[in-house]
Amino acid sequence: MYRKVAILGSGSWATALAKIVMQNQGEINWFIRRQEVIDEFITTGKNPNYLGVAEFEVSRIHFSSDINQTVAQSDVLILAIPSPYVKQTLSKIRRDMTHKVVISAVKGMIPEENIIITDYLHQRFGIPYDQLGVIAGPCHAEEIALERLSYLTIGCENRQNAEAWAKLFQTEYVHTTISNDVIGLEYSSVLKNIYAIAAGMCQALHYGDNFQAVLLSNSIQEIQRFATAVSNVPRDITASGYLGDVLVTGYSQFSRNRQFGQMLGLGYSVKAAQMEMEMVAEGYYGTKAIHDINERLRVSIPIVDAMYEILYNKQKAKPIIKSLTTKLQ
Repeated sequence: MYRKVAILGSGSWATALAKIVMQNQGEINWFIRRQEVIDEFITTGKNPNYLGVAEFEVSRIHFSSDINQTVAQSDVLILAIPSPYVKQTLSKIRRDMTHKVVISAVKGMIPEENIIITDYLHQRFGIPYDQLGVIAGPCHAEEIALERLSYLTIGCENRQNAEAWAKLFQTEYVHTTISNDVIGLEYSSVLKNIYAIAAGMCQALHYGDNFQAVLLSNSIQEIQRFATAVSNVPRDITASGYLGDVLVTGYSQFSRNRQFGQMLGLGYSVKAAQMEMEMVAEGYYGTKAIHDINERLRVSIPIVDAMYEILYNKQKAKPIIKSLTTKLQ
């Protein structure tokens, strides 16, 4: 379909996406920052750090620890780097990116700058918006590794491009849909991680399933209000790219943001929870980004406000959640 497709990133989500794409591509390029990880990957046929059940035909993979080499040799770049490291990693690129297709699988924003990934790629590298896409939807890497039925939404302002790119990710166990609501999907992907932290926190504080349902139903209402404020276009907020992603991130045992929230609810400090987790909880960074943006927008998002008080103003979780319960419906 595409002569040269590359994965940028080495985490669980990057590994899952590589597994999917290799169902449809004879060969792929794969940028992994650390050469020792590449060496072990080639020896074992598995990512040494993530998704050990997923086996790869490494003869079909062109690994490189040089991002410029991978970029130069690829037409389509699938970006799957945790949001706190996107800017630092991509800053090393010295190649012309204006003719590349970049599909972001990042579920976060650029910290400090508080901009979504497609806007950053457009501003920093001059990539036209119709060459930028996003991957959204309720899809945990661990279930991809086990080939459990999953659904992905591929977003692009150009629907024909979205349809073409969706074929990269369509397999027997991955169904794809398309959307032109790139902005809404990106902000929803940021917000759902914040709500998963809240869900984990409430679970640790012994709030039951009844309250979890109320929490997540209010969460999707917050996404609707916020997405409308930043991009007032028609969207079905009940679609799997929005509501489905909120539900799986809030409830799943595989959700790192939910695990992060559970640890905070059990009394861990933010720093202690971050140190114990082996993966990045992007909702932590997303909370500050959304809070800062909302100082201008003034959208009613009480769950995000509560998480900001706990994560950044170092308020105790128990009283803040107790106060939050009076604001939900």
